Formats: sequence, C-alpha cells, structure tokens
Amino acid sequence: MNFVEEMKNKAIALQKRLVLPEGTEERTITAAAQIISEKIAKEVILLGNNEEIKKVADSIGVSLQGITLIDPEKSEWLKDFAQEYYELRKKKGMTEEQAAVDIKHFLRFGAMMVRKGLADSMIAGALSSTADVLRAGLTIIGTAPGTKTASSCFVMDTHDEKWGSKGLMIFSDCAVIPVPTAEQLADIAISAADSCKKMVGAEPVVAMLSFSTKGSGGNNENVLRVQEAVKLAQEKAPDLLLDGELQADAALIPSVTEKKAPGSPITGKVNTIVFPDLGAGNIGYKLVQRLAGADAYGPFLQGFAKPISDLSRGCSAEDIVATAAVTLVQAGN
Repeated sequence: MNFVEEMKNKAIALQKRLVLPEGTEERTITAAAQIISEKIAKEVILLGNNEEIKKVADSIGVSLQGITLIDPEKSEWLKDFAQEYYELRKKKGMTEEQAAVDIKHFLRFGAMMVRKGLADSMIAGALSSTADVLRAGLTIIGTAPGTKTASSCFVMDTHDEKWGSKGLMIFSDCAVIPVPTAEQLADIAISAADSCKKMVGAEPVVAMLSFSTKGSGGNNENVLRVQEAVKLAQEKAPDLLLDGELQADAALIPSVTEKKAPGSPITGKVNTIVFPDLGAGNIGYKLVQRLAGADAYGPFLQGFAKPISDLSRGCSAEDIVATAAVTLVQAGN
C-alpha cells in the first residue's frame, strides 16, 4: 500500500469535513465527487454560485449528489463571518463595511469556515496563487500555538526501507520561505517533526542541514543561522530528537556521521530533513525524485492552527483527492 492509499484509509476512518473554496472549477468538482464516492470525508463543501457549480458539473458529467453547495454571497453565516473578520483585522485599519465585502471572497469565506469549526480543513490553489492561499490562512486561521511560521513539507517515498521510516521521509521547507531566519528555521523543524508524526506515523528524528558539519564551514552567516536555529529548536522542543548543523552525508550515512559528528543522537535514524533555505529544499527534493526515482507527495502546508493545503494550478483531480486525504488526516490528528 502506497502513501496516498494509507492516507485515504486513515481519512476514511476519521470522517472529517472538507471545504473546497474553488467550487466552480472543473477539477475541484470532479475531485469532490470522488472524495464523497470513496467516503474520504464526512462532508465536502463547494463554495460558489450554486447555479454555476451545477452548470459546470453538468457540462463535465459529474454528479453533485452528497456534496454541500454554499454561496458565500447568500450564506446565513455572512454577517457573523464579517464581524469576526473585522475583529481580526481592525487593528490593521479594516472597517466593518470593508469586512462585509472582503469576507465574501471564496478563500476568506472558506478559511473562516475552518476557523469557526464549520469545516475541519480547506484546500485551494487550482485557481489561486500560493500567496493568496497563504494570506487567507494566515489572516483568518493563523499559526499553531508556539509557532509564528507557516511552511511546507514533502513526503518523499524512496521505495527503499533503509531510508527514513519504511522508505518515507519528510523534506522541509521546499515551497514557502525563501531564506528563513534562525527563528523561522526552528519553527520549520518543529512543524516538520509534527508532520512526520501525522503523515508518516513515526517518531520524528530531525536533521538540520547545511554545507557545514559542526562548524566545519567556519563563521559563515548561513552556517551560524542554522546553528542558532538548532539551539532555538532544542529550547522550544527539548524532547525532540534533533541535531545539526549537518551536511547531507553526515545526516544520512552512519559511517560518515561517526566521522564528522561522533556521538550524534540521530545517527542512522533520520526521517525528517530540514533544509537551510528554499533553494536547497526545492533542488534537494527534485534531485531525489528524479535521480532516485522517489515519489514526492506535496507540498503540504504546516504550522497553521488548523489544516489547510495549497495546490499547484496545474494539478489534476487525483492530485486534489490525494491532498484532501492528507489534509483530512492532519485535521484528525
């Protein structure tokens, strides 16, 4: 059974509720029908003009049976949502009148449903930019207690049980923060560890990577940044099994670890990798994917108070279903 099938089975057992804000989009409608058909969610909610959703569904031959349709423009929750949004944003200059207008936007409305407990998770991005999805999530749902940083991770299935947990590894952050500060890197490490627990089902063992191992790179600012991040992460999560700064081979190959970082508590156990910046993360996951033939699932967002996920605008309906399964498992945990 592969990673996606495992996530689907877990989501089926959890029976959580999913809101899809881009409800008039063809792939989203197709995915919603599949999620309901496979019982991956207890409820799937499509946002948008109901007549337009029905028209698109008819045109692609998809049944909307069992799917909940909500038009933000006409919702009974609109006044309450607008007031909540105003309270969240009034210190930023938001007026009640503008809040009443802004909350009708499908991403904000969907995020507010999650905030208010009317849905357990949200997925968007088939029509929207990552920046817009993140903005809605950060302003309305916010970050999880103890973190100020929203980031992302990939689940890498190497198909080789000598790596990670039964071949599965978490790579983070590969999609959100270009050059994280030491504080952000520490948050990313802790969020990635949480993702390892929820998605891989293993106790996290985290390696924070660099081009340097234990000071071998000197006083370079990028080395110092990772070193500081390691200290901060250990202070915030003292029970987390974590080490750094480490070069990739020192993190992954026990014989190299013993030479470069003797006595490291993560020797031979690493299942979660934290990259020093987005360039390293993006290049790293794609090299493993293409050269090693690994399956790369994601990116999945992490660090939010409640789970949301971003999609590539080139995603397929099956991609949406897979992302839904993971996000619903995050909600269940």
